[in-house]
Amino acid sequence: MIAESTSGGRLNRRKIGLVSTIVGVAAAGVAVGVAAERLLLGRSRRSTDSDPYKDEPFGALGADETRTVTTTNGLDLHVEIDGDPDAPLTVVLVHGFCLDIGTFHFQRKLLRTIPGVRIVAYDQPGHGRSGRLTAGEYSIQQLGRDLRTVIDETAPTGPVVLVGHSMGGMVIMALAEQYPELFGVGERVAGVALIATSAGELSGVTFGLPKVLAKVRTPLLPVITNAGRLTAGVWDRARQAHTDLAWMLTKRYGFGSTKTSPALVSYVEHMNAATPTDVVARYVRTIDAHNRFPALTSFEDSPTLVVVGDEDLLTPVEHAEAICRVLPLAELVIVPNAGHVVMLEHHEAVDAVLGPFVRNLVPGGTRT
Repeated sequence: MIAESTSGGRLNRRKIGLVSTIVGVAAAGVAVGVAAERLLLGRSRRSTDSDPYKDEPFGALGADETRTVTTTNGLDLHVEIDGDPDAPLTVVLVHGFCLDIGTFHFQRKLLRTIPGVRIVAYDQPGHGRSGRLTAGEYSIQQLGRDLRTVIDETAPTGPVVLVGHSMGGMVIMALAEQYPELFGVGERVAGVALIATSAGELSGVTFGLPKVLAKVRTPLLPVITNAGRLTAGVWDRARQAHTDLAWMLTKRYGFGSTKTSPALVSYVEHMNAATPTDVVARYVRTIDAHNRFPALTSFEDSPTLVVVGDEDLLTPVEHAEAICRVLPLAELVIVPNAGHVVMLEHHEAVDAVLGPFVRNLVPGGTRT
């Protein structure tokens, strides 16, 4: 037993050493990139004179109603509702990893202008103002059940449209996997909009990194997950201390445009930073293991919109195209010069297709 324990300890030390090497190499590359970008951008992060969103009330939209919904595993979810309780159509917004309700800032403003629409938005477990686990890991399967609970509690009758960004789209797929009876002609889910998401095979995504670094991440996930939980306080303090680096990384991995609103980048970085490290660690494995191509067949008879930015490094265009190969009747929209938070970065382009998509699904409404 002693020999086995010693061997295991050596193996773990080697794994952790490898993680440290990888992080060191990646950090060196990031440091060079940050230094170069600082030279190019100068004081752009703080210069807001020409920023179109310098006065945008991010995070302060308010809601007609705020509610708490308790999940089947006992977590309290923060829910915001807008619109007439008797509206014939409910749109449920499901945000992505390390973000919150604010992800759909511009889409909520749009949907408020569409007659006959009621809006439900909620913070996923561990995000925003929702409760978080104190033990164990999150699972997308459970998040699918959470979405079912939100629908049952906030829109018990009438058709709903589900709009999911990134992990939110995966959660919608998990809902379809467990409750296929909700989908189809005349069923509860009248339509689905999937924004910057994937049905699986995320282990092949390089995130713009050299392939040698991208390939080794899956075998090391247990080490990274455990280390992230154990050293969460240290990492949280480090993230707060290096705000310039966090801002640059947010711009790099969230946006595709060379000229991006500093206020917009800062808002997304704020959402990222507000997600505790232990929450991030408890989500990593379930996201990497996500594979729900079979569940997509539940959408075959439902109007489906698929949107992706052509510069998305996290869920690239190929993943949107893979979804549409399973759903040939889905509408695919590729937004130029857009990254992973396409619905914020180029909200005009996203709203231009999401607006008509929702309007066409309002019972008794005018089709466009």
